[in-house]
Amino acid sequence: MNIIEQITENVPTREQIEKLQAEMTNMPQVEDMVTEHYFNGGMYCRKLFRKAGTLIVGKVHKQDHLFICAAGEIIAWSEKGMRKLLPGDIIESKAGTKRVTLALTDAIGITVHKTDKTDLDEIEAELIEPDTLALYDSGNKLKPKVLEN
Repeated sequence: MNIIEQITENVPTREQIEKLQAEMTNMPQVEDMVTEHYFNGGMYCRKLFRKAGTLIVGKVHKQDHLFICAAGEIIAWSEKGMRKLLPGDIIESKAGTKRVTLALTDAIGITVHKTDKTDLDEIEAELIEPDTLALYDSGNKLKPKVLEN
């Protein structure tokens, strides 16, 4: 059994996802994840480029939103299940879901949110539950505290 088969056979609990997130604070981090932000007609779109092997524990969203695999292959886990995503695949993310993604290849993930705000900090305050373990700020830059460690 290869590593992908091993990690995809079990659905993680929320507690396991949070434990992974805590452990990741001790690991090397990508210092600058290339992220593009788009705003149009009450929508916010966040486009994230990720290198193969990039593991991300996402923040918990307060509202339903869409997650789109625009390029590459991404495995997405949440306490609700696991999916391997290919270009064009879309996940309807429900409020309260905490997701883990692993880029199997260089990939692009896009989230689409409903908001009239255009300031990233205001958007995060409106759409994201507070997360003291989050490694990245609202602009997807590694937090200074993490860089110091």
